[in-house]
Amino acid sequence: MNLLEAGKRIALNNILFATDFSSHSDQALPYARAIARLYGAKLFGAHVVSSEDFLFVAPDLWPARIEQEGRLQQEVTDHLEEQLHGLPHQALFGVGEASTVLSRMISEHEIDLLVVGTHGRTGARKLLMGSVAEKIFRQASCPVLTVGPNVPPAIDNRVRLQRILFATDFGPESLAALRYALSLAEEHQAQLTLLHVVEYPGSIVDVEAIRATKMSRLRELVPPEAESWCRVEYLVEFSAAISLAPEKIMEIARLRGEDLIILGVRPVHGAIGAVTHFAHTTAQHIAAHAACPVLTVRE
Repeated sequence: MNLLEAGKRIALNNILFATDFSSHSDQALPYARAIARLYGAKLFGAHVVSSEDFLFVAPDLWPARIEQEGRLQQEVTDHLEEQLHGLPHQALFGVGEASTVLSRMISEHEIDLLVVGTHGRTGARKLLMGSVAEKIFRQASCPVLTVGPNVPPAIDNRVRLQRILFATDFGPESLAALRYALSLAEEHQAQLTLLHVVEYPGSIVDVEAIRATKMSRLRELVPPEAESWCRVEYLVEFSAAISLAPEKIMEIARLRGEDLIILGVRPVHGAIGAVTHFAHTTAQHIAAHAACPVLTVRE
């Protein structure tokens, strides 16, 4: 496997913070601001309202409906201006299905990173959170930083990324995600841990031989000179079954006090495909329930 170029800084020129102005979104805001400041990026704030709110309006009420939408847009813009002040920024407002509108914004503004908060559950109410967040997660063409409900609030709006956990299954999507792990570890002078979870069905005879082989593959991922600008550690763990691999990743992150989990995820075509510990549905589960933010990067 080819080594990545050490010290290669990723480009984050435009960052999109998607919000419904809930407490869950507010929890993600410090991360969007901190990363925008770190990379000198422009920060876009976006709020999308459902088109259902404006359906079935009688023709004679259309002028009032347009006026109502205009007032709402101004209120949203004013609120976003308050949240994004102090950084190069732009407020965005959209009407429609959230994942579709955000996908269009990502394309139009050449977004390099999407930052969202989620309450970690689904429901009938179609907010940015929950089931809608999963659609965004699947459709976004850029990396997504998700801040779930189990993430402690940032103290004084300060974000610390001193410990970064990069979980890999050695698939091709991992190389794309590894670029971000190395760059963020360098920017923050962080401890970077590479983790591989072996999905253990109980039939492996020589566990230590498997561990040694996987450990060797982990070491091949990181250029030797990388240790001059970040501390690197390698972990190979075993889960009791395939379905428990995501839980193992979250458990290790929690026990080690990781500040960020980074995952590479496979593109999804059509309906959600077979579930692996790096399929979108399971990565979304980790993102929604982990005790730290989760950065997912598509191949």
